[in-house]
Amino acid sequence: MFQEKNIAIRAVTTGQEVTIVHPVNLYECSIGDQSFIGPFTEIQKGVVIGNRCKIQSHTFICELVTIGHDCFIGHGVMFINDLFTEGIPASGNKQLWKATFIGNRVSIGSNATILPVHICDNVVIGAGAVVTKSIKVAGVYAGNPAKLIRLL
Repeated sequence: MFQEKNIAIRAVTTGQEVTIVHPVNLYECSIGDQSFIGPFTEIQKGVVIGNRCKIQSHTFICELVTIGHDCFIGHGVMFINDLFTEGIPASGNKQLWKATFIGNRVSIGSNATILPVHICDNVVIGAGAVVTKSIKVAGVYAGNPAKLIRLL
């Protein structure tokens, strides 16, 4: 048997002049002024997105993520909040989930994966990078795991 679920926007707080391109799945999150959300994007409960951010298509932003102002999140970027610390998915045990903080003026390239980390202001993450550790120095990072390529 097939059950169809509506892709929807539910209980989302938005600032002024926010553009959302359907279809999306946004619920119980906050999106700042003049931000753009591309199609086929999921933004989960409690996520905060700053002003003037651009979130491209096919991106997944899970609970416990905060994104600063003037950020660019490329196509297909995946945020992770479960590190499988028990060797299995945490599933309903949100106590095991970890938070991610993205600073201001951060650009994350397409298909990057962002584990629970803190990324400072003025950082560029290359396409396909896997960010496994917090970034404390402004610069360009790429690779798996992501490493500093050059300072900004």
